[in-house]
Amino acid sequence: MASQGDEEGYDRLKALQQFDDSKGGVKALVDSGLTTIPSYFVQPPDILRDISTTIRSDVDGINIPTIDLTCADRPTLVDRVAKAARDFGFFQVVNHGIHVDVMNRLIGAIKEFHQQPVEAKARYYGMEMGRDVAFFSNLDLFQSKAASWRDAIRVKMGSTPPKLDEIPEICRSEIVQWDQQIKQVGDLLMEILSEGLEGVSDGRLKELNCSKTRDMVAQYYPYCPEPNRTIGIVPHTDAGVITILLQDHVGGLQVKHNGKWLSVDPVPGALVINIGDMLQIMSNDEYKSVEHRVIANSSHEPRISIAVFFHLDEGEKICGPLPELISHANPAVYRQFPLNEYLTKFFTQELDGKSLRNYFKVEEEKK
Repeated sequence: MASQGDEEGYDRLKALQQFDDSKGGVKALVDSGLTTIPSYFVQPPDILRDISTTIRSDVDGINIPTIDLTCADRPTLVDRVAKAARDFGFFQVVNHGIHVDVMNRLIGAIKEFHQQPVEAKARYYGMEMGRDVAFFSNLDLFQSKAASWRDAIRVKMGSTPPKLDEIPEICRSEIVQWDQQIKQVGDLLMEILSEGLEGVSDGRLKELNCSKTRDMVAQYYPYCPEPNRTIGIVPHTDAGVITILLQDHVGGLQVKHNGKWLSVDPVPGALVINIGDMLQIMSNDEYKSVEHRVIANSSHEPRISIAVFFHLDEGEKICGPLPELISHANPAVYRQFPLNEYLTKFFTQELDGKSLRNYFKVEEEKK
């Protein structure tokens, strides 16, 4: 069957505008009963090429590490976290202090928000980055080569959270509770990751307010009738310090490891942690920020995931590798740069797998 893009006179910009104006997101398309995806969701061949070649941990013997945060031996715990951050850039943590009931309630509340009628969500719809609370489908809808098959609600948390009545009532208490508890997990991980860097004090990342500024993005991946033609999220790296992700049991998150895609299989009660570009820069390439993606959901059950992105506090004006890590034998891989320059680059580039850190490498400066 021909896609819309094959039809004579097809106006892609007009189709995108109609989708944006509907304020219904991908779920509204699914609810309409479509059996083929609109052509503006069809991804280019380079994105789809290796969708079917994903390696799975239960076949290849490769596993994203799962780490117990209650490990009584602190040096062992630090070594495990630091090794995972260096080798994979991703790991899962269990016994992190958040009760499974709290996790399940948040997943349920986010699912309820996204499954409301369009008119209930439309008041929150918008792609402007300045909004404290926003419902959207693709922030780069008009800039990307193709749209991704997902919806999301973003809530800016941290030192200046939104007013309570700005957060949708259907998930308000769960989001507020989650932010309070996830900050504690973030603080602990900042300590451990600091300790894992030789010569860096255990409180260094906390001193830099790396857990003060947070964005929560709660994603909804509905059933896709053509999962081999689109994707949930294109390959990319995260721009911040770390990301803490809660995912349900459906699965679909994949990480690039040794040139191949590895599934991050859901572990009951676990949180998924990944290193962001900023921490790779600060660690002078000790820790790795790696590409990851989410495949389109072929299950008739929606996939829910809630990511909390931890950023440098906006008061930290100059960024770059930590001075403690730089020596004649270990020169800086990245230049010093203003945080505003980093943020400007982040907000103007397409989410297309190009790591933000590459723009700030010392060799880039020499070109």
